[in-house]
Amino acid sequence: MADIKFGTDGWRGVIADDFTFDNVRRVAAAIASYVLKNEDSFRGVVIGYDTRFASPRAAEAVAEVIAAAGVPVFLANDYTPTPAVSFAVRGRGAAGGVVVTSSHNPYNWNGVKFKANFGGSATPAIMKKVEDELHAGAEPKATTAAPIERVDLKASYIAAISKFADLKKIAAAKYKLAIDAMHGSGRGVLAKIFDEHGINYVAIRGDVNPLFPHINPEPIEPHTAMLQETVVREKCQAGLATDGDADRIGAVAEDGSFVDSHKIFSILLRWLLERRKWPGDVVRAFNTTRMLDRIARKYGRALHETSIGFKYIADIMLAQEVLIGGEESGGIGLSRHLPERDGILNSLLLANVMAEEGKTLGQLVTDLQREFGEHHYGRSDLHISDEVKNAAIQRARSGALQRLGPYNVLRTEGTDGVKFFLDAPNNGNGAEAWILFRASGTEPLLRLYAEAASPDLVKEMLASGEAFVMERSAA
Repeated sequence: MADIKFGTDGWRGVIADDFTFDNVRRVAAAIASYVLKNEDSFRGVVIGYDTRFASPRAAEAVAEVIAAAGVPVFLANDYTPTPAVSFAVRGRGAAGGVVVTSSHNPYNWNGVKFKANFGGSATPAIMKKVEDELHAGAEPKATTAAPIERVDLKASYIAAISKFADLKKIAAAKYKLAIDAMHGSGRGVLAKIFDEHGINYVAIRGDVNPLFPHINPEPIEPHTAMLQETVVREKCQAGLATDGDADRIGAVAEDGSFVDSHKIFSILLRWLLERRKWPGDVVRAFNTTRMLDRIARKYGRALHETSIGFKYIADIMLAQEVLIGGEESGGIGLSRHLPERDGILNSLLLANVMAEEGKTLGQLVTDLQREFGEHHYGRSDLHISDEVKNAAIQRARSGALQRLGPYNVLRTEGTDGVKFFLDAPNNGNGAEAWILFRASGTEPLLRLYAEAASPDLVKEMLASGEAFVMERSAA
């Protein structure tokens, strides 16, 4: 039996090698067993799927297994954004939700996400129970199978998120926006909302293409190149992109420059605190910008730092009053809506900020940097063997590293991976320089994250980090 490992947001694997219908059924059986033992199973499970190869049929396989266990199923009748599935879980009072998706991974990957009954990423405690059922080889079967009902999961979701943004104000601003679904399950959603409210836009990559030609459906560079070109060519004031299952956001300024998720998070946080004045704390993952700390401090809000993965953020959202929570990958959630990431909702809110402030996206970024200092960010994904990956992490954790490149190590943090704070210059009003080494638990992959006061400094730190990773261990 193939070993199935759950990552920060469910299970994913290479199609045909790891992601097989047998393995999909094993995961579905574990979820069904968890629901039967821990939830009101009669409330049913909502199931959605993205535009990847085999996703619709795999979702049907999940539905068949869960229904055979005696749990009613509400199966999407079309490709559906992940946050729409989460919204349906909470709206229907369902026992949980399943999404067949591999989110931002390359075309040859697929996977399964599990959403808890509160309408968000299952907490670590819940995922542990699902894993236990999987490892126990759970195969629940009822005497009589429960029904499988085909449902529209998008209409009520679109109505709900439309209430969070002032769409009349966006239309009145006369901006032209570019939207990029990256061939994912967010296709047609923003376009529908904009059409209905007279908002000027141009849409790209809204077709279904499971090969995701020339890109991974992840709204970061270089995959946003077409959106960047479109914004400049069409003279748009901003470009908005969502990933393969539409729970993450990326953006482009009017000059074609990429606006990373950290700046999007910061713009939204500042606006919510300054204009909306909604209550609640701020939550960010370990690998996100510390500009958020400065903004929260200015407005007297507590800030919580979590391990990487939205399930950890959702954990805090469920325990106390939280305004907003987010992570490095573009996943940002508002507790007033759901304890869940939502790239489409955040696209609407970003357009709302532009309209209310009367500024382009680039101008909003400039204002942010002017007030809270220059913060620049970069990431490097190293596809290396487990041997090299593990050796690098072991050396990083040893405490022996005193310098990285030309800079001294000031201190180290180990919440999730190993983060080194360096004595790189910040011009007195910029980002505290840090680099984070984090190994994937499910892939031969090591990610480096870095933040500093200039783009050149970020590049220099990442290069030094890569050199450190590739050094031979002392052993």
